[in-house]
Amino acid sequence: MTGKRIGRVLQAKRETRGLTQESLAKRAKVARSYLAKLEAGHSKNPSLAVLQRLAKALGVPVAALL
Repeated sequence: MTGKRIGRVLQAKRETRGLTQESLAKRAKVARSYLAKLEAGHSKNPSLAVLQRLAKALGVPVAALL
């Protein structure tokens, strides 16, 4: 799984739910700057814990982000 793919999926799910990067970052307890890097494909290997928090905040299973 490439970082760009994860980033595109994250951004699409976030936008579908009408969330800003800031609001998703707060829900998932990650820095907005880190979320921005993930969405841009600059941070390629998010930990399982981060993926789990993002998935929970988006209301999707972790597999949906991969």
